[in-house]
Amino acid sequence: MKIRFSFYLMSICIFLFSCESETRDSKAIVLLEKSAEAHGGQERWSELRKISFKKWTILLDSLGNTENETNQLQSFQLKPQFQGEISWTKDSLLHVSTWDGSQMSYFMGENEVKNQDFLDQRKSEIDAAFYVLAQPWKLLQDPNAKLQYLGEGVFDGGKKVLTIEVTYGEDSDIWWYYFDPESFLIVGNEVQLSDHRSLIINGQMEEVEGMMFHGARTSYRVDDQGRKLYVRARYRYSDYELEFD
Repeated sequence: MKIRFSFYLMSICIFLFSCESETRDSKAIVLLEKSAEAHGGQERWSELRKISFKKWTILLDSLGNTENETNQLQSFQLKPQFQGEISWTKDSLLHVSTWDGSQMSYFMGENEVKNQDFLDQRKSEIDAAFYVLAQPWKLLQDPNAKLQYLGEGVFDGGKKVLTIEVTYGEDSDIWWYYFDPESFLIVGNEVQLSDHRSLIINGQMEEVEGMMFHGARTSYRVDDQGRKLYVRARYRYSDYELEFD
């Protein structure tokens, strides 16, 4: 009976390991580990309890005209449970979007918005904002991320990079992350959405308490071959504040 049980348990372990191997390429893992170290270390990230920063965004149309400009304060608590808040002022009215770990809320001045579809969209925005901030550490921790190492490539007009492709299941968006082959810092990423494709290039980085975060970034709308069409957005991250265990 013990022999049968041991064989059954071993079969489960082999099956789980094979599934993990199919979805998380070992070469991609090694590259992400090096990148996590270059950005401050996975251990340092695991000790991070809270982070807040300012994010300036300007959206441009295909002719270079300004569509929208925002100055946000973003704050994320990682422990003991994930919480997030994004706030900004528009037309002299303060907007505050908050996920408290179990419930979403949104205030425009003193008025609370309770439409559930609207709140679901705001929750998606908080998740997306954290996803952008938390790389490369999050990719190492996320079991739902299917990772494939694509090897050497060329990025942004000739710069040599190492590339990882990331998907999140059938019919998901497709992400490509580009790493400097010497420093292992992320130099940019590309994403294929259902209706368009974007290329984001990292410019200046911000070093805060030994960790490397976004500084200046530029987003381009690109065609199916990754050729730039026009600048879609510019971002500037600043005034980081970190709290650790």
